[in-house]
Amino acid sequence: MGDQLIGEELSGHAVVSDEPAWAGRARGLVDLLDAEAAHAEELRQLTPAVLDAAARSGLFRMVVPERWGGEGRGLSELIDTTRILATGCPASAWTLSFLVMHNWLITRFPEQLQAEVLGSAPGYGLVPAPLAPTGRLRAATGADGAPGWEVTGRWEWATGVRHADWVMVTGLEDRDDALVARFAVLPISDVVVDDVWHTSGMRATGSDDVRVEGVFVPEHRTLVAEDLLECGPVTAGDGLAHLPVMAVLALMAAAPAVGAAERAVAEYEERLRSRVLAYSFGDKAAEQPAAQVRLGTALADVRAARAALDGGVAVLGGIATSADPMADRMAVRLAAADAVRRSVAVISMVCAGAGASVYKADAPLQRLQRDVEVLKGHVIFDWDRTTELAGRVALGLPLRPADRL
Repeated sequence: MGDQLIGEELSGHAVVSDEPAWAGRARGLVDLLDAEAAHAEELRQLTPAVLDAAARSGLFRMVVPERWGGEGRGLSELIDTTRILATGCPASAWTLSFLVMHNWLITRFPEQLQAEVLGSAPGYGLVPAPLAPTGRLRAATGADGAPGWEVTGRWEWATGVRHADWVMVTGLEDRDDALVARFAVLPISDVVVDDVWHTSGMRATGSDDVRVEGVFVPEHRTLVAEDLLECGPVTAGDGLAHLPVMAVLALMAAAPAVGAAERAVAEYEERLRSRVLAYSFGDKAAEQPAAQVRLGTALADVRAARAALDGGVAVLGGIATSADPMADRMAVRLAAADAVRRSVAVISMVCAGAGASVYKADAPLQRLQRDVEVLKGHVIFDWDRTTELAGRVALGLPLRPADRL
């Protein structure tokens, strides 16, 4: 990716004659995400303007399969859209991308639930999905005699829950012979949302806790975790059908960090062009060799972060024909964590050389840094755990019960 393209991808103003429609749609939202970022932080959720614009653009139907009236887009489109949106606001891009991707998760449930969520207007659901199995499910019978599950639990990190019409949660089945995790999808009216999302960054995600107390969920709105998380068959009109969920999640969650780093480098370059150094006789920052070195290093490092992300996408895209799918999944997980690690370092480096005024409340750089510092705390990007797991896989050691690829 050249320097010009880095800058073009930030503003939404560039017109590329052969640009795919999905990329143009994402760029068309960037300026709005940027303009609404401060308000989104205040609200601790997406602003109404952003949510409405995303819906009008068709973004939420992006990965809904064609048979349900969606676009059925694939992995590279999903990841690149998320990255582009993040050049406007990483927290808003994170939230939008999860709400987009979770419609694909719905397609792994029984047909009846798919019809309930995707088969009626507006053709998609806004479905937060905290994945940790911190609930319990007990086999039960509904008032009409239909089989199902009684769900109880509390879940953290329900990104986008303030916009939700459904919520997907995970818990362990109440049985003695084995540990079996099961997903359950509930209407938002059956869920209690606890307002706990008070953070220094990623505030616009509104990732509050949710609670469910002994709610009956019919069988068709549940699914054993392995059936949801593992690969499905290649399916025409569904660009993600054959992919493992955790690998898609890792790359999609890394994309906002890379987009934020690209924006940060562009902001730093622009600042160098206009900045006059304090306590000097009018010295221009752009003429300082140290600043030139810092910018050149940042350009190289942000390309490396982007290359790590794109490399992971390329590996996962070929998983259906892979000779060693487990090694490839590990490569994807490592690439996602590496992309985030590099993005954090790039943003820290340019902020360190940009002067104290970039930490004013209305400065984009400080917001980008805060968002990515919080984003990196996601467990899937824990560098020590990721590299330990990579070492285990490389040595042919078995995965532990909690390891997910």
